[in-house]
Amino acid sequence: MIATYTIEEQVRKLDAITNHEEKLYKILEHYMELFPVQDASLYRYSPIGYFGEGIISLSAKGLSHIREKRDDIRGYSFLQDVIRERKAKYCSGIDFFKQTSSNYPHSSNAHAVLVSPICYGSVVIGFISSKEFHTGAIIDDEILASVTLYGKLVGKFIEDYQRVENSLQLSKRELEVMKKIAWGESTKEMADSMNISELTVKQYVKSAIQKLGANNRSHAVGELYRQGII
Repeated sequence: MIATYTIEEQVRKLDAITNHEEKLYKILEHYMELFPVQDASLYRYSPIGYFGEGIISLSAKGLSHIREKRDDIRGYSFLQDVIRERKAKYCSGIDFFKQTSSNYPHSSNAHAVLVSPICYGSVVIGFISSKEFHTGAIIDDEILASVTLYGKLVGKFIEDYQRVENSLQLSKRELEVMKKIAWGESTKEMADSMNISELTVKQYVKSAIQKLGANNRSHAVGELYRQGII
């Protein structure tokens, strides 16, 4: 098992990085340095809809965006187990091919997958997936325990960082609108109660979604709930 201190030290290095995209890149780079994998793909996970959504992928070919990768994880028992148990898991052979979505192409020599949940407390906010491994790599219980720990530490880092960033970035009006969305109010109801136009409400919603790095209203509200902002 990789020493806990070594894993913690790699995560602490993220504090020195100010650019958000660079932080995500370094999360994958450190992951590949620590564990016997040759690729790593980062996904966000939303319990609202049970969707896994691609963010970026890192391999020997370089960094690529995988935003087109979006799937309902309820169709994959392997991923469900990872998220439900909040533990890294590995599968290979026939089980690998059964669990691999046709939406997520992989190299012809891929025959196994390692998935690490990114957790904050009891909530899974994303996961890292690898399908290429070092020659002779053995993914045993000790490696899985270390990978699980990395996911927990990264999850805490991401949530602490985003909570500060998002609470500072959202204006008072943007936060008010997002709270009203969480309460189930329509655009017209918000416009009437806040004495502003429906167009202005939509502008607040759009800017809040962008600042939160979300894909839509539901995703943005989910992020605010998970981060304890609302």
